[in-house]
Amino acid sequence: MHLGRLELSSNLFLSPLAGYTNLPFRRVVRELGGVGLCTTDLVNARSLIERRPKALKLIESHPVDRPLAGQLFGSVPEEMRDATQMLEAMGVDSVDINMGCPVKKVCKVGGGSAMMADLDKTAALVAGMVQGVRIPVTAKMRLGWDDANITAPDLARALEDVGVAAIFVHGRTREQGFSGRVNLAGIRAVVEAVKRIPVIGNGDVTSPEAARVMINDSGCAGVSIGRGAFYDPWIFKRTRHYLDTGELWPEPDFAERIRVLRRHFELMVEVFGEELGCRMFRKVAPWYARQFGPASQFNKQVVRVSSRQDFEAVLDNYLPWRAQFLEGDGHLKPQFRPAPMIASFMRNDIPDAPSAIPVPKGPVEVW
Repeated sequence: MHLGRLELSSNLFLSPLAGYTNLPFRRVVRELGGVGLCTTDLVNARSLIERRPKALKLIESHPVDRPLAGQLFGSVPEEMRDATQMLEAMGVDSVDINMGCPVKKVCKVGGGSAMMADLDKTAALVAGMVQGVRIPVTAKMRLGWDDANITAPDLARALEDVGVAAIFVHGRTREQGFSGRVNLAGIRAVVEAVKRIPVIGNGDVTSPEAARVMINDSGCAGVSIGRGAFYDPWIFKRTRHYLDTGELWPEPDFAERIRVLRRHFELMVEVFGEELGCRMFRKVAPWYARQFGPASQFNKQVVRVSSRQDFEAVLDNYLPWRAQFLEGDGHLKPQFRPAPMIASFMRNDIPDAPSAIPVPKGPVEVW
């Protein structure tokens, strides 16, 4: 697959999600395989130009973190152009413009979903970015502001005319946030609106089967996965194999999940330091634990880790605790299967694979 001059090994993409798609997680996903392009957390163009430490940390990379797209938000044409050129000079392979973020603090400065409200102004801004660099520029959008204002097809056509290399479209409106179901017909309308460039679908892809349905039903050229990857960082490798062969690989076993959990933790500490890395990992670990089976003991302890020693102590306590209930293959031991108390415990502690990945708690403005 190609984005302009950029050749990719896969049509599967890691979507940016603020606070999660940092360098440690991108490296985990790349090591597991199957992903064609990863994108940084979204970064404010002005903050990047001013070289504020927080902005520079958001785009921190590594030689193995390639190919990489940097995602920008902002509404001042000169700032967006200069930030795009800065990313190109830093070796980023592509620049993505955030037109889809529903968060209030992004929209109130004219970025994110607010860019969908004025097509001419947005197209002019994007034209300046495209003309200022040699690397491909892409745009991530939602279907529109609300159901009465579905502007994505018109915006995609306008952006193609000024030279964007691809469109990423989340099949929901800004008003929806992450509620409701993704609208595959809405994504198809964007696919049909453009002439040459690829359209990448996004939203509710939590399994290889869901990725194939999105591609088949919307006609999109590829799939971008966000929340589904935090629940299942193996999803890219499994989906790529499924799309290529029609064979569905089994989900990773418990030992593999623990191995990747440890790897992710070590990368967090390596990149952010022990104190901050541990604090940030507290919100990551429960995503892994969703498929551990009985995990209450783990979750209660891991949200308090503040050092490597703490993390290892959590696992040292949890692994034998879990082994009380489960066989090596993850099934309940025979002596527990008929007990109503354990059955109730298991129902509460082992959720089935969700049809939609949960979003962070609290109002959308603080995600």
